[in-house]
Amino acid sequence: MPVEQTDIENFLKRSSGGIMLDVRSPSEYRHAHIPGAHSLPLFSDEERKVVGTAYKQQGREVAVNEGLNFFSETMKTIQPQALKLLQENASATNAVFCVYCWRGGMRSNAVAWLLSLYGYKVVLLKGGYKSYRRWAFQQFGLPYKIKILGGFTGSGKTEVLAALNHHGQYTIDLESLAHHKGSAFGSLGMQPQPSPEMFENKIALALSEIPLGETIWLEDESRHIGSVHIPESLWKQMRNSDIYFLEIPQPERLNFIIQQYGCFDKEAIKTCVLKIQRKLGGLETKNALANLENNDVRSCFSILLRYYDKLYSHSLMRHENASINLHKIQCTAVDVNNALKLLKA
Repeated sequence: MPVEQTDIENFLKRSSGGIMLDVRSPSEYRHAHIPGAHSLPLFSDEERKVVGTAYKQQGREVAVNEGLNFFSETMKTIQPQALKLLQENASATNAVFCVYCWRGGMRSNAVAWLLSLYGYKVVLLKGGYKSYRRWAFQQFGLPYKIKILGGFTGSGKTEVLAALNHHGQYTIDLESLAHHKGSAFGSLGMQPQPSPEMFENKIALALSEIPLGETIWLEDESRHIGSVHIPESLWKQMRNSDIYFLEIPQPERLNFIIQQYGCFDKEAIKTCVLKIQRKLGGLETKNALANLENNDVRSCFSILLRYYDKLYSHSLMRHENASINLHKIQCTAVDVNNALKLLKA
């Protein structure tokens, strides 16, 4: 069966309902890949290094021969692995394998050829993973209709964002994609963060799934979310978008914060406090840690909440001085259903 070669947009469409295969080395895949792709490496990391070195030092012909030597062994396992992936993925409604490597060259062509021999439909990505990266950066620069959900720490913004999505609004949860909640405590209870490149890949795909011109709700974030950052062109659009700010009394937000973070180990919380000790100040850091040691979680988090409120206030002042609209939503408590009603009003 002939192999179909296509561009990135059609490749992503064809991969819906099929199986996307990243045939680059394991380390390349771990660093970043097209979201939804499965790793099916043609070469191990060491084999890839050998082929690459041969290409640089001895030329293409020697590199190809080295690659063929490795491929002669790997090809025995490719089809069983591909079939297993097809059987394990209930979402795969057809037996189309969408294959890519780094540039759409030898590795993806070899795997595509092999799978086609077994009678599978195979779609090959022209330009490989590099074409996805070019496409991703194009997504960030498109004009979006963005609404920003704001509020001081502990306002339940993430929960409101999820509720908006549940009620049919288009949303992108950047913190979920980043595996981090933004503050010094944002890593607690979260999976390890993706690489900055992988974070960008995930954002690009999420943006592409929303029809251009439709309103997208995003949470008010600093550009950096833990160790990753929002792409600059998208970040600029966010900073120039209207903010819908949930105004909730501090005691109510403190209760919410304690529910979210009070369950974590004291040592983990202590580590997070120490991350901001320079900005928090020596005395406040000492008091927060002393309260934590005495199991007075409320007093500890009250100090931290004052710090984050002050930090956010400075950011909010910049918004108030800009030409954008700041819509203040008065709420008496952290109440998702009430916030939804007020946002729709």
